[in-house]
Amino acid sequence: MSISGFTAAGFEPVREAFEKNFTGGHEHGASFAAFVGDELVVDLRGGFADRAGEIPWAEDTLCPVYSATKPVGAMVIATLVERGKLDYDSPVADYWPEFAANGKGAFTVAEALSHQAGIPGFPDPIDPSLWLDPPALSVELAKLKPMWGRGEGSGYHPLTWGYIAGELVRRVSKRSLGTILREDICKPLGIDFWIGLPESEHGRVAQLLKPKTAARFPHNNEATRAAFLTPWAAANRGATEWRLAEIPSANGHGTAAALARLYSAYALKGRIGETRVIAPVMWDELTRARVSGEDRVLPGTVAFGAGVMRNLPLIYGPNPSTLCHSGWGGSGAFRPPDTRPPAASLLNPSGGYIMNRQGTHLLEDDRRSRLIDALYRCL
Repeated sequence: MSISGFTAAGFEPVREAFEKNFTGGHEHGASFAAFVGDELVVDLRGGFADRAGEIPWAEDTLCPVYSATKPVGAMVIATLVERGKLDYDSPVADYWPEFAANGKGAFTVAEALSHQAGIPGFPDPIDPSLWLDPPALSVELAKLKPMWGRGEGSGYHPLTWGYIAGELVRRVSKRSLGTILREDICKPLGIDFWIGLPESEHGRVAQLLKPKTAARFPHNNEATRAAFLTPWAAANRGATEWRLAEIPSANGHGTAAALARLYSAYALKGRIGETRVIAPVMWDELTRARVSGEDRVLPGTVAFGAGVMRNLPLIYGPNPSTLCHSGWGGSGAFRPPDTRPPAASLLNPSGGYIMNRQGTHLLEDDRRSRLIDALYRCL
């Protein structure tokens, strides 16, 4: 199994952990990248991008990162809050009046982005193809009655989160969320990450190997069934139409280095390299915990900012304040909390992991954990 890429001096244990994931038979194709401050210290790739094992995973191989997309979409939302187009504390219905239907009128933007809006999925059947038409899906989403009341905690919104975020942007901007990401952040900074992947880039996308066993869900309740367990809970992930659609909750595509680079904005209080993407005061509003406690869908105690998760299960290193997000099948990205004095924040790492052999856990993945543990040992 060929392993290629770059490892800075002192980070050799990360490469060793990456190689062991392959020699142990846990990977088919994968990539892991990490920045410390602005410096790329790890950029590794190995295995195959295709199921047949004939096409090596390349530097520019793209992979869907599923829910690890959410903090990237949340970053775009924060730029619109900073410009006065949106307000975290205003009701969603101020921008999207139809959202007020069936008792949702008081839910704020921040509450919706922190999975408190009570609409993790559709309890009654819908045409699954609606997921590939975000405006049409949003019409149906706005009609739903919340499964719990305002102030009654969170229930993870695996897909619907992205349609709320995307529709909010559509209501206040002439450009879509994916377009803003591309034009204002990724293209100027040379970051190979997309929400809404042009068909010209589809040839670079890794083919997924789905798990042979079913995903493990901690709850068997109405919220979990609507979120994950009905035949209409998702569209055909991986189809051309799915890649083309902008689904800020689930269909971001990128390289591991691109994912880590975007998450470095969380490590550096809104800065990527020399570019200020989010003002420090807005970074605080984006990242502070909006809700914490037992989630109705995810396992254990969780805490969410306005679209980013905190590391309460301690699967992204030792600090519960680390900002992070996992993606379906095992992908994930993270950044630890700021340290003091302020200059020490330049030592904060950010990391991104992508792969095409999918696992079954909602949050954890042993392969990713081994890499993160090795990275922390090097710091």
